[in-house]
Amino acid sequence: MTLNEVKHILQCEVIAGEDRLNTEVRMGCGSDLMSDVLAFTKADALLLTGLANRQVIRTAEVADIRAVVLVRGKRPDAEMVALAREQGIPLMVTNVLLYEACGRLYRAGLPGCSEVPAAEGGTAG
Repeated sequence: MTLNEVKHILQCEVIAGEDRLNTEVRMGCGSDLMSDVLAFTKADALLLTGLANRQVIRTAEVADIRAVVLVRGKRPDAEMVALAREQGIPLMVTNVLLYEACGRLYRAGLPGCSEVPAAEGGTAG
């Protein structure tokens, strides 16, 4: 699924990475616990979270996450936006709740990280 498709499904506003909407994501992960993201997410994933701080972008960088969507209308501060741009990590915002956002993407065909074998999706870290 492309980030452009994610944008339309979740009615996102693109905050950073407007030029990367053709990027493919192979699976999705929804979590506000960055330790869980590091433990369970695989490379090429989309991260959906309600946590809006620089640590999310740092985690995405380490875990080789392709893009971040902030849910529940959370807004990134200037530091988070600057870091996302610096690291080349697309950052979007949606008003949709985390549970519903994950459900919409799953229904549209984006699998969760547990459904993509490690050999296909790589491992985080």
